[in-house]
Amino acid sequence: MTKEMFWELCKSSPVFLDGATGTNLMKAGMPAGVCPEAWILEHKDVMLSLQKQYVEAGSNILYAPTFTANRIKLKEYGLEDKLERINRDLVALSKEASSGKAYVAGDITMTGRQLQPVGDLSFDELIEVYKEQIKVLDDAGVDILIVETMMSLQECRAALIAAKEVSKLPVMVTLTFESDCRTLYGTTPECAAVVMESLGAVCVGANCSTGPDKMAEVIRRMAEVTSIPIIAKPNAGLPQIDKDGNTFYDVEPEEFAQQMDVLVENGASVLGGCCGTTPLFIKALKDRFESIALKDMERISRKKVGVRILTSERDICSFSLNDPFMIVGERINPTGKKKLQEQLRNDCLDMVCDFAQEQENDGASILDVNVGMSGIDEKEIMMKVLFEVTQVTNLPLCIDTSNVEVLEKALRWYPGRALINSISLEKGKAEVCLPLAKKYGAMFILLPVGENGIPNTLEEKIDNIERLTKLAKEYGLSKNDIVVDGLVATVGADKDAAVKTLETIRYCKENDFATICGLSNISFGLPQRSFVNTAFLTMAIDRGLTMAIANPSQELLINAAFASDLLINKENSDISYINRMLRYDLEDGKKAKPGMIYPDMESGETARNRTNFGDTAKNDNSLTNTDPKQQALDTIYKDVLSGNKRGIAKNTQNAVEMGCNPQDILNNVLMPAINDVGAKFDKGTYFLPQLIGSAEAMKLSIAYLEPLLKTSDSVQESKGTVVIATVHGDVHDIGKNLVVLMLKNYGYNVIDLGKDVESEIVVDTAIRENAQVIALSALMTTTMAEMKNVISIARDKKCKSKIVIGGACVTKEYADEIGADGYSSDAADCVKVIDKLIG
Repeated sequence: MTKEMFWELCKSSPVFLDGATGTNLMKAGMPAGVCPEAWILEHKDVMLSLQKQYVEAGSNILYAPTFTANRIKLKEYGLEDKLERINRDLVALSKEASSGKAYVAGDITMTGRQLQPVGDLSFDELIEVYKEQIKVLDDAGVDILIVETMMSLQECRAALIAAKEVSKLPVMVTLTFESDCRTLYGTTPECAAVVMESLGAVCVGANCSTGPDKMAEVIRRMAEVTSIPIIAKPNAGLPQIDKDGNTFYDVEPEEFAQQMDVLVENGASVLGGCCGTTPLFIKALKDRFESIALKDMERISRKKVGVRILTSERDICSFSLNDPFMIVGERINPTGKKKLQEQLRNDCLDMVCDFAQEQENDGASILDVNVGMSGIDEKEIMMKVLFEVTQVTNLPLCIDTSNVEVLEKALRWYPGRALINSISLEKGKAEVCLPLAKKYGAMFILLPVGENGIPNTLEEKIDNIERLTKLAKEYGLSKNDIVVDGLVATVGADKDAAVKTLETIRYCKENDFATICGLSNISFGLPQRSFVNTAFLTMAIDRGLTMAIANPSQELLINAAFASDLLINKENSDISYINRMLRYDLEDGKKAKPGMIYPDMESGETARNRTNFGDTAKNDNSLTNTDPKQQALDTIYKDVLSGNKRGIAKNTQNAVEMGCNPQDILNNVLMPAINDVGAKFDKGTYFLPQLIGSAEAMKLSIAYLEPLLKTSDSVQESKGTVVIATVHGDVHDIGKNLVVLMLKNYGYNVIDLGKDVESEIVVDTAIRENAQVIALSALMTTTMAEMKNVISIARDKKCKSKIVIGGACVTKEYADEIGADGYSSDAADCVKVIDKLIG
């Protein structure tokens, strides 16, 4: 199958996928804890029967049961050397079941190992893992690939890039979203849809985690930003436990199909079922939706015409030619910045992170990242900067380098849709860089410089724009992927420089090009340059300038931009201007400084008017408190909030050497800081990578303090012992590991038994260690019943430990139903629940 064939299939009527595999195999006798792929090959008749029923029910596409048949997952069962045989045989099984009446999809999912910088798995290694499986699936004869049940956008990217490099098969992608419409890693539906489409997925959507009624907003938000088909593959409602301890789902086939109405109305045209669904559910879908004519439902594309979208891993920056003006923050650039140059040479990224956060707080919409300078390995430093910057800001990045190798490395890793700065017609550059933009789904700045250098006339500049646009289209890029640089020259040397640039901007606006320019060139060599820059910017905005590369902390310049939008009546510009002016003290017109509140080290009172590092990040010399000891403590607080694993240990040592009490640092800085992080996570302003980063940073600070605390008279005793495990049959431990880290940081003695742990071992360990709490995690609905088993064993053995449960599939209602003492929705909440349980 080609992508064109798939899209043709989607045009006439909805495409029907299959339903659940795992829950149906469990019903057929597959025990918990075994390798599913190996069990299927030992019980082929079970799988053949199930998939034949799906074909009879109306499935157009069957998922081959290769879900976890990648090298990393198979290694957990000692089967990694059987990867090729397992994938080939499972595909053959599905092809036999389909009998040519349905297409067969090679099924791919997460590996369970976390990517750097959060985990230890490199992005390139993950791509190789996926390439290995995809190549076998392709050779085995699958018709299409499905990347499903994904929680990490970056892992989706790895799978798509891997597919591009070893296969021509079309790729479908579905992610699983939490109740706040974000993935576990904080990615929004819009962000996921844009990145997947830009990388070449033929359709995108959501599966698992919820029933049809709770998936509608995710589907609607995806459909509004993408032109490719949308998949909806929800569960059969919520998992329940019957009186015999078996898991079942609370929605019947007909009800399920009825609930799918809202998903179809919101844009879904590729329909199936996940956990708890059976062939009867697919038949109900087929009966209800088969006769719908898609063209009558306006679902071919709901994306607004002319909208361009850049993304980070977690959010999008959406703009059209008539939207308010945007700033591309220019400060992450060592040119002319001696201190930044020194830090980059010494592998210190403090200023880089501060610049990123400051520019976001000052109103930048995109951040330009340039590390080009002598005396460094640009590729190595660029990657380190990207690792750090993507952890401290949600803004999309503009990759600014003249080195093609650096550009490709950055685009390959960047976990979103980036902007390239820039591509021109200079000899050989476009032919190398345009394929990179296409492969990695990036937009690019079109620099209208030709083979002979900077154009001398407006006509020559326009000719370069048109030629490069035509070349971009030959590589599969469109006008919406382009932002034209107005090419600002110095008015001191060419009196018509401003006029030429303004005319270029006008031409671009009339011809549906987005535009950008660097402002500072216009005033080079003139006195009081800010006035010239500001006047030029207001004129450029009037001509239709979309964005400019500038320093967003330049008050006169940026405020003039907001005022310009207001005066030409851009949408919502009045509210934007008023909100911008709220940054100022109304009495003296000076910019107000945000405050931070946490216990003062020496007096025990509340200290105010310090920098709020969760919202703004200032250099140390901007802290309002001039006491060196207090500044040192402020810095540690900031390190926790920003996840500064590079410098927190050294900064903690510095505070101690200055005379700060180690116990006070723990109780009055680290604990309030991690509480602040938890609160931001609860509010949805921080996400899993930031939570992990902050917890890891705090861990490093505690590691330095621990020997000092042990020699102190006021050593804080352990708050209690917690035995924690992922339940038997479940090999997922991302959430469990984060809970372990958080509990240890909060002073608990944690005994981590790992994943897939026998229920009796959990209880016996708790009794032996006299644990106050047993904490259980499960990601899969098929393993939830083990939680009830643990509770039953604990009661039989008179275990006194309180039992707390959590995980992606677990609910408060389920916890109450099985008699758990507590339920936690996430790692930060688990600490609060356990604190409350044991007083």
